[in-house]
Amino acid sequence: MTAAISRPPVSGRLPDFPWDRLTPYAARARAHADGVVDLSIGTPVDPTPHVVQQALREAADSPGYPVTVGLPETRQACIDWLSRRFGVTGLGLDGVLPSIGSKELIAGLPGHLGVGPGDLVVHPQLAYPTYEVGAALVGAETVATDSLTSVGPRTPALVWVNSPSNPTGRVLPVDHLRKVVDWCRERGALLVSDECYLECAWESEPVSVLHPDVNGGSLEGILTVHSLSKRSNLAGYRCAFVAGDPAVVGELLAVRKNLGLMMPGPQQRAMVAALEDDTHVEEQHARYAARRTTLRAALESAGFRIDHSEASLYLWATRDEPCWDTVAWLAERGVLVAPGAFYGPAGDRHVRVAFTATDERVAAAAERLS
Repeated sequence: MTAAISRPPVSGRLPDFPWDRLTPYAARARAHADGVVDLSIGTPVDPTPHVVQQALREAADSPGYPVTVGLPETRQACIDWLSRRFGVTGLGLDGVLPSIGSKELIAGLPGHLGVGPGDLVVHPQLAYPTYEVGAALVGAETVATDSLTSVGPRTPALVWVNSPSNPTGRVLPVDHLRKVVDWCRERGALLVSDECYLECAWESEPVSVLHPDVNGGSLEGILTVHSLSKRSNLAGYRCAFVAGDPAVVGELLAVRKNLGLMMPGPQQRAMVAALEDDTHVEEQHARYAARRTTLRAALESAGFRIDHSEASLYLWATRDEPCWDTVAWLAERGVLVAPGAFYGPAGDRHVRVAFTATDERVAAAAERLS
Protein backbone atom coordinates (compact mmCIF):
# COMPACT_ATOMS: atom_id res chain seq x y z
CA MET A 1 0.00 0.00 0.00
CA THR A 2 1.33 3.40 -0.94
CA ALA A 3 1.29 5.92 1.87
CA ALA A 4 -0.79 9.02 1.31
CA ILE A 5 1.23 12.14 0.60
CA SER A 6 0.82 14.67 3.37
CA ARG A 7 0.69 18.29 2.31
CA PRO A 8 -0.27 21.42 4.25
CA PRO A 9 -3.66 22.78 3.21
CA VAL A 10 -3.67 25.47 0.57
CA SER A 11 -5.60 27.71 2.95
CA GLY A 12 -2.56 27.76 5.22
CA ARG A 13 -0.73 29.85 2.63
CA LEU A 14 -3.39 32.53 2.63
CA PRO A 15 -4.14 35.38 5.02
CA ASP A 16 -7.27 34.96 7.13
CA PHE A 17 -10.45 35.87 5.25
CA PRO A 18 -11.09 39.27 6.84
CA TRP A 19 -14.88 39.36 6.46
CA ASP A 20 -15.27 36.48 8.92
CA ARG A 21 -14.31 38.90 11.70
CA LEU A 22 -17.26 41.12 10.83
CA THR A 23 -19.86 38.41 11.58
CA PRO A 24 -20.74 39.40 15.18
CA TYR A 25 -21.04 43.07 14.21
CA ALA A 26 -23.32 42.11 11.33
CA ALA A 27 -25.53 40.21 13.75
CA ARG A 28 -25.70 43.24 16.02
CA ALA A 29 -26.62 45.53 13.13
CA ARG A 30 -29.31 43.13 11.86
CA ALA A 31 -30.95 43.23 15.29
CA HIS A 32 -31.92 46.89 14.80
CA ALA A 33 -35.68 47.40 14.92
CA ASP A 34 -35.71 48.93 11.43
CA GLY A 35 -33.32 46.37 9.98
CA VAL A 36 -29.71 46.58 8.92
CA VAL A 37 -28.25 49.20 6.61
CA ASP A 38 -25.40 47.23 5.04
CA LEU A 39 -22.73 49.61 3.80
CA SER A 40 -19.89 47.14 4.22
CA ILE A 41 -19.61 45.86 0.64
CA GLY A 42 -19.86 47.89 -2.55
CA THR A 43 -22.34 45.63 -4.29
CA PRO A 44 -24.76 47.20 -6.79
CA VAL A 45 -28.46 47.15 -5.84
CA ASP A 46 -29.98 49.07 -8.76
CA PRO A 47 -31.33 47.27 -11.84
CA THR A 48 -29.04 46.05 -14.57
CA PRO A 49 -29.61 48.44 -17.51
CA HIS A 50 -32.40 47.40 -19.88
CA VAL A 51 -30.12 47.63 -22.91
CA VAL A 52 -27.80 45.07 -21.30
CA GLN A 53 -30.59 42.72 -20.26
CA GLN A 54 -31.97 42.82 -23.82
CA ALA A 55 -28.57 41.99 -25.30
CA LEU A 56 -28.26 39.02 -22.95
CA ARG A 57 -31.71 37.74 -23.93
CA GLU A 58 -30.94 38.04 -27.63
CA ALA A 59 -27.72 36.06 -27.16
CA ALA A 60 -29.28 33.37 -24.96
CA ASP A 61 -29.08 30.70 -27.70
CA SER A 62 -25.39 29.89 -27.28
CA PRO A 63 -24.78 26.13 -27.70
CA GLY A 64 -21.09 26.19 -28.62
CA TYR A 65 -17.99 26.80 -26.56
CA PRO A 66 -16.76 30.39 -26.47
CA VAL A 67 -13.08 31.04 -27.10
CA THR A 68 -10.78 32.34 -24.41
CA VAL A 69 -9.60 35.30 -26.46
CA GLY A 70 -13.16 36.58 -26.67
CA LEU A 71 -15.24 37.85 -29.55
CA PRO A 72 -13.63 40.51 -31.75
CA GLU A 73 -16.72 42.66 -31.15
CA THR A 74 -16.24 42.42 -27.38
CA ARG A 75 -12.59 43.36 -27.51
CA GLN A 76 -13.28 46.21 -29.93
CA ALA A 77 -15.96 47.55 -27.58
CA CYS A 78 -13.35 47.61 -24.80
CA ILE A 79 -10.93 49.52 -27.04
CA ASP A 80 -13.58 51.99 -28.16
CA TRP A 81 -14.70 52.62 -24.56
CA LEU A 82 -11.17 53.29 -23.34
CA SER A 83 -10.57 55.64 -26.26
CA ARG A 84 -13.89 57.49 -25.97
CA ARG A 85 -13.98 57.89 -22.20
CA PHE A 86 -10.30 58.03 -21.23
CA GLY A 87 -8.26 59.07 -24.26
CA VAL A 88 -6.40 55.76 -24.56
CA THR A 89 -4.49 55.32 -27.82
CA GLY A 90 -2.45 52.56 -29.45
CA LEU A 91 -4.51 49.65 -28.16
CA GLY A 92 -5.36 46.85 -30.62
CA LEU A 93 -7.37 43.64 -30.45
CA ASP A 94 -4.27 41.70 -29.37
CA GLY A 95 -4.00 43.91 -26.29
CA VAL A 96 -7.40 43.05 -24.79
CA LEU A 97 -8.64 39.90 -23.07
CA PRO A 98 -12.03 39.43 -21.36
CA SER A 99 -12.12 37.76 -17.94
CA ILE A 100 -14.72 36.22 -15.69
CA GLY A 101 -14.85 39.14 -13.29
CA SER A 102 -11.87 41.16 -12.14
CA LYS A 103 -11.29 39.39 -8.80
CA GLU A 104 -10.55 36.09 -10.52
CA LEU A 105 -8.15 37.87 -12.83
CA ILE A 106 -6.35 39.73 -10.03
CA ALA A 107 -6.00 36.62 -7.87
CA GLY A 108 -4.76 34.45 -10.74
CA LEU A 109 -2.50 36.97 -12.47
CA PRO A 110 0.75 36.22 -10.59
CA GLY A 111 0.44 32.49 -11.19
CA HIS A 112 -0.59 32.89 -14.80
CA LEU A 113 2.48 35.04 -15.47
CA GLY A 114 4.94 32.70 -13.77
CA VAL A 115 5.50 34.66 -10.56
CA GLY A 116 6.52 32.32 -7.75
CA PRO A 117 8.73 31.68 -4.70
CA GLY A 118 11.56 34.16 -4.42
CA ASP A 119 9.70 36.79 -6.42
CA LEU A 120 8.48 40.07 -5.02
CA VAL A 121 5.02 41.60 -5.53
CA VAL A 122 4.45 45.23 -4.51
CA HIS A 123 0.99 46.62 -3.77
CA PRO A 124 -0.36 49.82 -2.19
CA GLN A 125 -0.09 50.33 1.57
CA LEU A 126 -3.89 50.35 1.79
CA ALA A 127 -5.13 47.81 -0.68
CA TYR A 128 -7.75 45.42 -1.94
CA PRO A 129 -6.76 42.17 -0.13
CA THR A 130 -6.78 40.08 -3.33
CA TYR A 131 -3.42 41.52 -4.43
CA GLU A 132 -1.81 39.84 -1.42
CA VAL A 133 -3.87 36.66 -1.87
CA GLY A 134 -2.71 36.22 -5.47
CA ALA A 135 0.92 36.54 -4.41
CA ALA A 136 0.48 34.22 -1.43
CA LEU A 137 -1.05 31.49 -3.58
CA VAL A 138 2.15 31.22 -5.62
CA GLY A 139 4.53 31.65 -2.68
CA ALA A 140 5.76 35.12 -3.64
CA GLU A 141 6.73 37.77 -1.11
CA THR A 142 4.78 41.02 -0.83
CA VAL A 143 5.62 44.57 0.16
CA ALA A 144 2.83 47.03 0.97
CA THR A 145 4.03 50.55 0.22
CA ASP A 146 3.08 53.77 -1.55
CA SER A 147 6.73 54.71 -2.07
CA LEU A 148 8.64 52.52 -4.52
CA THR A 149 11.92 53.94 -3.21
CA SER A 150 11.29 51.94 -0.02
CA VAL A 151 11.29 48.62 -1.90
CA GLY A 152 15.08 48.38 -1.70
CA PRO A 153 17.52 46.90 -4.22
CA ARG A 154 15.29 43.99 -5.30
CA THR A 155 13.43 44.24 -8.57
CA PRO A 156 9.76 43.31 -8.15
CA ALA A 157 8.23 40.88 -10.58
CA LEU A 158 4.93 42.71 -10.33
CA VAL A 159 3.85 46.16 -9.10
CA TRP A 160 0.18 46.92 -8.44
CA VAL A 161 -1.29 50.41 -8.44
CA ASN A 162 -4.95 51.20 -7.81
CA SER A 163 -6.46 54.54 -8.80
CA PRO A 164 -9.15 55.35 -7.86
CA SER A 165 -8.30 53.44 -4.73
CA ASN A 166 -10.29 50.82 -2.91
CA PRO A 167 -10.70 51.54 0.01
CA THR A 168 -9.68 55.21 0.23
CA GLY A 169 -11.08 56.67 -2.99
CA ARG A 170 -7.75 58.40 -3.58
CA VAL A 171 -6.91 59.40 -7.15
CA LEU A 172 -3.26 59.37 -8.24
CA PRO A 173 -2.22 62.34 -10.40
CA VAL A 174 -0.67 61.97 -13.85
CA ASP A 175 2.81 62.97 -12.64
CA HIS A 176 2.81 60.28 -9.97
CA LEU A 177 1.61 57.57 -12.37
CA ARG A 178 4.23 58.61 -14.92
CA LYS A 179 6.97 58.18 -12.30
CA VAL A 180 5.66 54.72 -11.42
CA VAL A 181 5.68 53.72 -15.10
CA ASP A 182 9.24 54.99 -15.52
CA TRP A 183 10.42 53.27 -12.32
CA CYS A 184 8.99 49.91 -13.41
CA ARG A 185 10.39 50.16 -16.94
CA GLU A 186 13.88 51.04 -15.69
CA ARG A 187 13.87 47.85 -13.62
CA GLY A 188 11.94 45.52 -15.90
CA ALA A 189 9.04 45.14 -13.47
CA LEU A 190 5.53 44.58 -14.79
CA LEU A 191 3.10 47.34 -13.79
CA VAL A 192 -0.56 46.35 -13.36
CA SER A 193 -3.07 49.12 -12.70
CA ASP A 194 -6.41 48.20 -11.16
CA GLU A 195 -8.76 50.76 -12.69
CA CYS A 196 -12.15 49.27 -11.81
CA TYR A 197 -13.48 52.59 -10.45
CA LEU A 198 -12.43 54.89 -13.29
CA GLU A 199 -15.98 56.04 -14.00
CA CYS A 200 -16.85 56.56 -10.32
CA ALA A 201 -15.30 60.02 -9.93
CA TRP A 202 -16.63 62.89 -7.78
CA GLU A 203 -13.98 65.46 -6.95
CA SER A 204 -11.10 64.49 -9.21
CA GLU A 205 -10.67 63.10 -12.73
CA PRO A 206 -8.87 59.73 -12.73
CA VAL A 207 -6.54 58.91 -15.60
CA SER A 208 -5.62 55.47 -16.96
CA VAL A 209 -1.98 54.40 -17.15
CA LEU A 210 -2.80 53.53 -20.77
CA HIS A 211 -3.14 57.26 -21.52
CA PRO A 212 -0.18 58.59 -23.53
CA ASP A 213 0.37 61.39 -20.99
CA VAL A 214 1.27 58.65 -18.50
CA ASN A 215 3.06 56.05 -20.62
CA GLY A 216 4.64 58.23 -23.32
CA GLY A 217 2.62 56.56 -26.05
CA SER A 218 3.91 53.04 -25.36
CA LEU A 219 2.03 50.14 -23.73
CA GLU A 220 5.22 48.21 -23.01
CA GLY A 221 5.30 46.61 -19.56
CA ILE A 222 1.81 47.80 -18.59
CA LEU A 223 -1.48 46.06 -17.93
CA THR A 224 -4.76 47.51 -16.69
CA VAL A 225 -7.74 45.74 -15.13
CA HIS A 226 -11.28 46.97 -15.80
CA SER A 227 -14.68 45.88 -14.51
CA LEU A 228 -18.27 46.50 -15.54
CA SER A 229 -19.64 45.55 -12.11
CA LYS A 230 -19.72 49.08 -10.72
CA ARG A 231 -20.30 51.28 -13.79
CA SER A 232 -23.10 49.12 -15.24
CA ASN A 233 -24.53 47.13 -12.28
CA LEU A 234 -23.14 43.94 -13.77
CA ALA A 235 -21.58 42.33 -10.70
CA GLY A 236 -23.76 39.26 -11.25
CA TYR A 237 -22.67 38.95 -14.88
CA ARG A 238 -18.93 38.72 -14.05
CA CYS A 239 -17.78 40.93 -16.91
CA ALA A 240 -14.26 42.36 -16.83
CA PHE A 241 -11.19 42.60 -19.00
CA VAL A 242 -7.46 43.17 -18.98
CA ALA A 243 -5.80 45.51 -21.47
CA GLY A 244 -2.30 46.70 -22.24
CA ASP A 245 1.00 45.32 -23.53
CA PRO A 246 0.12 42.80 -26.29
CA ALA A 247 3.10 40.59 -25.40
CA VAL A 248 1.93 40.20 -21.80
CA VAL A 249 -1.71 39.80 -22.83
CA GLY A 250 -0.50 37.05 -25.18
CA GLU A 251 1.16 35.24 -22.27
CA LEU A 252 -2.05 35.43 -20.28
CA LEU A 253 -4.04 34.14 -23.24
CA ALA A 254 -1.75 31.14 -23.70
CA VAL A 255 -2.16 30.13 -20.06
CA ARG A 256 -5.87 30.84 -19.84
CA LYS A 257 -6.56 28.78 -22.98
CA ASN A 258 -4.98 25.78 -21.28
CA LEU A 259 -7.08 26.38 -18.17
CA GLY A 260 -10.31 26.80 -20.11
CA LEU A 261 -11.00 30.26 -18.69
CA MET A 262 -13.67 31.52 -21.09
CA MET A 263 -16.24 34.27 -20.65
CA PRO A 264 -19.66 32.90 -21.67
CA GLY A 265 -20.85 34.09 -25.08
CA PRO A 266 -24.08 35.76 -23.88
CA GLN A 267 -22.13 37.81 -21.32
CA GLN A 268 -19.76 38.95 -24.04
CA ARG A 269 -22.69 40.30 -26.05
CA ALA A 270 -24.07 42.00 -22.94
CA MET A 271 -20.64 43.51 -22.35
CA VAL A 272 -20.68 45.08 -25.80
CA ALA A 273 -24.07 46.66 -25.14
CA ALA A 274 -22.93 48.01 -21.77
CA LEU A 275 -19.69 49.52 -23.09
CA GLU A 276 -21.38 51.15 -26.06
CA ASP A 277 -24.03 52.91 -23.97
CA ASP A 278 -23.05 55.94 -21.89
CA THR A 279 -26.57 56.98 -20.89
CA HIS A 280 -27.06 54.35 -18.20
CA VAL A 281 -23.64 55.16 -16.76
CA GLU A 282 -24.55 58.82 -16.36
CA GLU A 283 -27.87 57.90 -14.74
CA GLN A 284 -26.18 55.55 -12.28
CA HIS A 285 -23.49 58.11 -11.54
CA ALA A 286 -26.22 60.60 -10.56
CA ARG A 287 -27.81 58.05 -8.20
CA TYR A 288 -24.52 57.40 -6.48
CA ALA A 289 -23.71 61.10 -6.28
CA ALA A 290 -26.94 61.78 -4.40
CA ARG A 291 -26.37 58.89 -1.98
CA ARG A 292 -22.78 59.99 -1.43
CA THR A 293 -23.90 63.53 -0.59
CA THR A 294 -26.48 62.27 1.91
CA LEU A 295 -24.11 59.89 3.68
CA ARG A 296 -21.20 62.31 3.77
CA ALA A 297 -23.31 65.03 5.38
CA ALA A 298 -24.71 62.57 7.93
CA LEU A 299 -21.28 61.20 8.84
CA GLU A 300 -19.75 64.65 9.21
CA SER A 301 -22.66 65.81 11.38
CA ALA A 302 -22.02 62.77 13.59
CA GLY A 303 -18.39 63.81 14.13
CA PHE A 304 -16.65 61.87 11.39
CA ARG A 305 -13.91 63.21 9.14
CA ILE A 306 -13.85 62.08 5.51
CA ASP A 307 -10.37 61.61 4.05
CA HIS A 308 -9.56 61.26 0.33
CA SER A 309 -12.77 59.78 -1.20
CA GLU A 310 -12.41 61.80 -4.40
CA ALA A 311 -13.61 58.79 -6.38
CA SER A 312 -14.74 55.13 -6.06
CA LEU A 313 -17.96 54.06 -4.31
CA TYR A 314 -16.81 54.57 -0.73
CA LEU A 315 -16.27 57.19 1.94
CA TRP A 316 -13.05 56.74 3.92
CA ALA A 317 -14.24 57.91 7.33
CA THR A 318 -12.67 58.26 10.76
CA ARG A 319 -13.46 59.41 14.31
CA ASP A 320 -9.77 59.16 15.23
CA GLU A 321 -10.33 55.98 17.21
CA PRO A 322 -9.60 52.27 16.58
CA CYS A 323 -11.63 51.17 13.58
CA TRP A 324 -13.30 48.28 15.41
CA ASP A 325 -14.67 50.73 17.99
CA THR A 326 -16.22 52.68 15.12
CA VAL A 327 -17.61 49.50 13.57
CA ALA A 328 -19.22 48.61 16.91
CA TRP A 329 -20.66 52.12 17.40
CA LEU A 330 -22.28 52.04 13.99
CA ALA A 331 -23.50 48.45 14.41
CA GLU A 332 -25.38 49.51 17.54
CA ARG A 333 -27.28 51.88 15.25
CA GLY A 334 -27.96 49.15 12.71
CA VAL A 335 -25.33 50.34 10.23
CA LEU A 336 -22.68 47.89 9.04
CA VAL A 337 -19.39 49.15 7.57
CA ALA A 338 -15.98 47.68 6.77
CA PRO A 339 -13.10 48.28 9.20
CA GLY A 340 -10.14 49.95 7.58
CA ALA A 341 -7.81 47.33 9.03
CA PHE A 342 -9.14 44.91 6.42
CA TYR A 343 -7.05 46.82 3.89
CA GLY A 344 -3.80 47.03 5.85
CA PRO A 345 -2.50 48.21 9.23
CA ALA A 346 -2.46 51.83 8.03
CA GLY A 347 -6.27 51.72 7.94
CA ASP A 348 -6.76 50.81 11.58
CA ARG A 349 -8.38 54.18 12.46
CA HIS A 350 -10.73 54.42 9.49
CA VAL A 351 -13.82 52.65 8.22
CA ARG A 352 -14.92 52.19 4.62
CA VAL A 353 -18.53 53.22 4.05
CA ALA A 354 -20.12 52.13 0.76
CA PHE A 355 -22.88 54.26 -0.75
CA THR A 356 -24.27 51.48 -2.94
CA ALA A 357 -27.37 50.79 -0.81
CA THR A 358 -30.83 51.84 -1.96
CA ASP A 359 -32.05 55.41 -1.50
CA GLU A 360 -34.33 54.20 1.30
CA ARG A 361 -31.53 52.45 3.21
CA VAL A 362 -29.16 55.40 2.76
CA ALA A 363 -31.84 57.71 4.13
CA ALA A 364 -32.33 55.32 7.07
CA ALA A 365 -28.61 55.41 7.84
CA ALA A 366 -28.56 59.21 7.69
CA GLU A 367 -31.50 59.40 10.08
CA ARG A 368 -29.81 57.08 12.57
CA LEU A 369 -26.59 59.08 12.43
CA SER A 370 -28.45 62.32 13.12
